[in-house]
Amino acid sequence: MNHAPVPDRYRSIFRPGLFAGQVIVVTGGGSGIGRCTAHELAALGAHVALVGRKPEKLLAVVDEITADGGRASGHAGDIRQEDAVRSLVADIVAAHGRIHGLVNNAGGQYISPLEKIGAKGWQAVLDTNLMGGFLVARECYLQSFQAHGGSIVNIVADMWGSMPGMGHSGAARAGMVSFTETAALEWARSGVRVNAVAPGYIASSGMDHYPPEAGPMLREMRDTVPLGRFGNEAETSAAIAFLLSPAASFISGSVLRVDGARPQVRMGWGQVAAPVEAQSREAVRPFDGFHRYVLPKVFQS
Repeated sequence: MNHAPVPDRYRSIFRPGLFAGQVIVVTGGGSGIGRCTAHELAALGAHVALVGRKPEKLLAVVDEITADGGRASGHAGDIRQEDAVRSLVADIVAAHGRIHGLVNNAGGQYISPLEKIGAKGWQAVLDTNLMGGFLVARECYLQSFQAHGGSIVNIVADMWGSMPGMGHSGAARAGMVSFTETAALEWARSGVRVNAVAPGYIASSGMDHYPPEAGPMLREMRDTVPLGRFGNEAETSAAIAFLLSPAASFISGSVLRVDGARPQVRMGWGQVAAPVEAQSREAVRPFDGFHRYVLPKVFQS
């Protein structure tokens, strides 16, 4: 089967060289939103330090970025383990002198009603989505940001109105929003900004990790979004890049939602999703910036 050649560069809306000379850590950088964000930041001149548990996934993304002309390195480790995080951050600082930015993206969850979530499952989701993010942010602060300043972007989720069916994730993400607000206050004295991005329904590779029986539900979710579609990885990455950039120098303690107004849906409103003709208008047309994006299998016909 013949495939069209992959364009050689990320199509970012931001100016070339925006992050030149900077070192930015991206956790969960081996797939999905983390992989896309790593590509955009590298295309804008940053050296991206990818963090994740699986070395082979990190190496694959490092190879992609290098092939595209960017700079990246892989750093395998479990962000849920305090000593591992301390060592991992120390290695990055030793290699590059300092860290300029952190994208706390690593996370994961599974679909389950509350009554079927065991203590082990609940703890595992909180450890990944809350504890891990805290540990990485704390170590980046202690080992670099405290002395030099920096910017942190924590990736949370659309948990306004809670997350029925994934209550463990909702609790962890709400906790991460609170941590974001607290860190923004406490670390401002060191010249550190701390914000969060809350993706809504994003057609990312993470959706392929859900069981096959979840497919129909996943495909129908777009009908509950006022803009009438799923978001994509590049639209989330653009929000992250903005918050890391100098344009956001007076923004801290905030959450930037990327969700097509999904949390505003109310009973009795009638038709939720915008009609097809409205979905194609310029202001809401999908931004397809990631040249290596692949539509999740669950949405492929």
